[in-house]
Amino acid sequence: MSTEKADKSSTDNLVTLCESPSAIHELAHYKTLEPDELRQRIAAVREQLGDSLLILGHHYQQDEVIEHSDLRGDSYKLSQMAAESESCQTIVFCGVHFMAETADILANHPDKVLQRGGRRVDVVLPDMAAGCSMADMAGIAQVEAAWEDMSDVIDTEKVIPVTYINSAASLKAFCGRHGGIVCTSSNAKAVIEWAFERGQRVFFFPDQHLGRNTALEMGIEESEMPVWDPYALDLGGNTEAAIENSRVILWKGHCSVHQMFRPEHVEGFRQQHPGIKILVHPECPRSVNDLADVSGSTGKIIDTVQSSPAGTKWAIGTELHLVNRLKAEHPEQEIHFLSPVVCMCATMYRIDLPHLCWTLENLRDGVVVNEIKVDAETSKWSLIALQRMLAVN
Repeated sequence: MSTEKADKSSTDNLVTLCESPSAIHELAHYKTLEPDELRQRIAAVREQLGDSLLILGHHYQQDEVIEHSDLRGDSYKLSQMAAESESCQTIVFCGVHFMAETADILANHPDKVLQRGGRRVDVVLPDMAAGCSMADMAGIAQVEAAWEDMSDVIDTEKVIPVTYINSAASLKAFCGRHGGIVCTSSNAKAVIEWAFERGQRVFFFPDQHLGRNTALEMGIEESEMPVWDPYALDLGGNTEAAIENSRVILWKGHCSVHQMFRPEHVEGFRQQHPGIKILVHPECPRSVNDLADVSGSTGKIIDTVQSSPAGTKWAIGTELHLVNRLKAEHPEQEIHFLSPVVCMCATMYRIDLPHLCWTLENLRDGVVVNEIKVDAETSKWSLIALQRMLAVN
């Protein structure tokens, strides 16, 4: 890869974050208010705007934000539910930027806009700095450069690109244009099987761990899964033979939260708490995923705990806010966070009561701040990749 290609920053992924108009209310003021006053003011705006407003709260959000959400769930599920609303005029997504992008793509695709008589749904992210470190590890310029470089060694017409839902709209559009598809952590296996029905290889980004753990479950050897490092100058740090012998080419990306869990954490809990079960997200490294009793998406983690009998003991390897919420909601079970080190999704944590109240009161007074709007071309191809995923389900 050329130095020019390698230097392309993943900040390219942020092109769909629109500049905010001048706010009527200044954010600094809201940061001085007490939580109780913020809650009251948020509740007042929600009551005033009624069904025209939908506040979406991702599972990893803080409890103080979740309590104001109309819908709670994973990013794609939330976007789907919001897009189906007939009365919603504004979506306030308490999550991170790629989630708000997906909400805009689904809520404002041409058929939906036509059904509303030409009216778009405004999609708002309360804090523009709420990004995703994993998504930012794969910039569109980097992925395009990798695709071009690997075409010197293999026939990319027979490579199916698969992007995790935790990625920028530009990467979803790349998959749409190149016969590829989007996956979630719950359907990754079915999606990769779909890809192998259409090509000889899979190019999986941005999370190497989800790709690897899923492919291993399918019987693919780790030796057949080279990792592409976008900052390495030659073939992502791989030999031509490694690329030629590959079945799944993984991207060198990861979730900073799930990356922190270690095998010694698993062994420590098993020694200290006999009979405990280990429940992890497949974004965890293989060394942890292989030791777990259950591995699955956020939805599967929640369902597993909800369906377990009283007295069950769990050590859960996923984001701290969700683990603490499960612990509070299921006092009949013994639930632990699978690490002695406190780690949360720092970018998700940026959404707080001051940002939410500031966003809502400006909205009430006619100003849409922090609007997320994906351009028409990117939206078109992203939607194609997302629709392929829906067909797999």
